[in-house]
Amino acid sequence: METQQETNSSLFCNTSTSIQACIECMIACKTCAAACLQEEHVHMMRECIKHCMTCVETCQLCTSLELRNSELAESAMQLCANACQLCAAECSKHDHEHCQVCAKACLACAQACLAYRS
Repeated sequence: METQQETNSSLFCNTSTSIQACIECMIACKTCAAACLQEEHVHMMRECIKHCMTCVETCQLCTSLELRNSELAESAMQLCANACQLCAAECSKHDHEHCQVCAKACLACAQACLAYRS
């Protein structure tokens, strides 16, 4: 009999590259935004936080649309790729480890979204 953890693992393994990249990107962006809010000079991190939250929202949209095979998924993937590229550009300006991890995840997500159905 399959355990709940095995079921969850197999569901994740069967998802597309773009959904996996979006999930990883959402985690990195949420982590980055939360860490930026803890920085001493949080006002200097506003753009980073803003881009991270936009990226999270577009990744959520892509995941939802792709899972239900929406005809709008491809358009959403382009939007998400743009949001990820903007976030990566902003995060890469900062030396914080969480920003660098986020930038890397965003670039991987942008690449996966651009490759969607191509």
